Amino acid sequence: MSAGSRSAASGTGGPGSGRADAGDTAGAGADGTSSAAVGACVGDRERGRALLVVGDVITDVVARHRGPLAAGTDTAASIRTVPGGAGANVACWAAHQGAADVRLVGRVGADAAAWHERELVARGVRPRLVVDPRLPTGTVICMVDESAAAERTFLTDSGASLRLDATDWSDGLLDGVARLHLSGYLLFSEPSRALVAVALRAARARGVPVSVDPASAGFLAGLGPARFLSLVDGVDVLLPSRDEACLLTGRGDASDAAADLSRRVPLVVIKQGCEGALVARAGKVTARVPAEPAEPVDTTGAGDAFTGGFLAAVLAGAGPRDAAAQGCRAGALAVARVGGRPPANG
Repeated sequence: MSAGSRSAASGTGGPGSGRADAGDTAGAGADGTSSAAVGACVGDRERGRALLVVGDVITDVVARHRGPLAAGTDTAASIRTVPGGAGANVACWAAHQGAADVRLVGRVGADAAAWHERELVARGVRPRLVVDPRLPTGTVICMVDESAAAERTFLTDSGASLRLDATDWSDGLLDGVARLHLSGYLLFSEPSRALVAVALRAARARGVPVSVDPASAGFLAGLGPARFLSLVDGVDVLLPSRDEACLLTGRGDASDAAADLSRRVPLVVIKQGCEGALVARAGKVTARVPAEPAEPVDTTGAGDAFTGGFLAAVLAGAGPRDAAAQGCRAGALAVARVGGRPPANG
C-alpha cells in the first residue's frame, strides 16, 4: 500500500470507526485535499500486469423487504450496512475472479475512509483513496424487494465520490498497468469528467486499453446519450446494461443496440441479467452468452461483478466470449449474496 493512502488509518468496526484526518494525508494540498492518487503504486512494478480501476467508493445501506413499501408507515425489512460503489465493486470482483494486481483510485470522506480501505484490502485490492476535506463518503440506500426477483431501487447521495478530479490523477498511476477501467459514475459530475479526460489521454499515449461501464440508466438519461458517447470517444470496451444500451442508441432491442454501439466502440458487451450477455464487434453481434443459474437474494452489484469477472478473464488472455461467460458466472455469485462485493479473502 502506498504512503499516499495512509490517511485511511486502520480501524475496527464499520463506517465512522477509525476516523481519518484529511490533514494527515500525505501530500495534502492547501485546501486539505489529498494528493494520495498522485504517482505510481509502490511494490510490484512488473509492467503490463495490473488492472487500474478509477471510480466510486460508496457506503451501501441495503434494506431487504417483501412486497410493496407501505406509504406513510412502517415496512418490515432486514437492513445491513456494507461497502459498495460501482468502481470499488468492480475492483473487488476482478481480484476475486483471479486478477493478481488490482488497484483502485477513489475519493471518500474522513467519516469512513479507514473502514473502506480495510474492506478493499481484505478483498485483494490495492486502494489509493483520496480523503475529501469537505464531504462525507457517498451513501446509497438500496431497497431490495424480495418478492420481485430481488430487484432493487437506489437512493443515491454521491457525497465525496464525484469530487474526484484531475488533480487526483498522475500518469504514473499507469505504471505496470495492462488495462484501465473507468466507472461511468465519473461522467456525472464536472470535476470527475475532467479526470476522465486526462486519464483517457494518458492511457492512449501509453497504449493502455480502456473500458467503461455506463453505471446508471437514470443518471445517463440526465446527462444525455450524445454527450455520454462523446465523453467516452476512443475507449476500447463498453459494458452497458440492456437498459443503458437501449437508452444510448434509442433502440428497443438489445441486439440492435449492441450492433449500433459496436460501430462506435471496438468491443461492446451488453449485460442482460438472467438473459446472459451479448458481445458485439464492428456492427454485428458475435456472441450470445447464457446466464448462469442462480437464486437471487440481492441483485445489487451484479453488473459490477460481471464487469470484474470479464476484466479478470481478459487480463488472463481470454477472448470476449469466454470473458463474458466468466462475467456471467461472477454475476451469478453476486446475486446470491447481500451487497455488491465478493466475500473477503481468508
